[in-house]
Amino acid sequence: MRRIKTLKKNYEIKNVLSRGRFYLGKYVTIYIKDNNKNENYIGIAVNTKIGKAVKRNRIKRLIRESYRINKNQLKKGKDIVFMWNKHSNIEDINFSKMNEDICSLMNKANMV
Repeated sequence: MRRIKTLKKNYEIKNVLSRGRFYLGKYVTIYIKDNNKNENYIGIAVNTKIGKAVKRNRIKRLIRESYRINKNQLKKGKDIVFMWNKHSNIEDINFSKMNEDICSLMNKANMV
């Protein structure tokens, strides 16, 4: 099983946020930028004001799993940053809603 390639450094994520295109969803905002490589790299950002670590990590797990399931259908060579919308309610989110939101954003961004 291959691991998901991630953006680890703060400057890598800031580069995508400043130079990439963004797409707004109900729960998640995605920023996408070309990286001139044959792999997709992802970063996940959840603000500390959203909740305590347990809630933030749950959101990250849902986003990561949704990406993992759909990554074979996506175009390669992109840096993708997922940001949780601060106005979304954490209590009513489940995997099916998150997956539906991310799939619609990927279609909107012509990543499929």
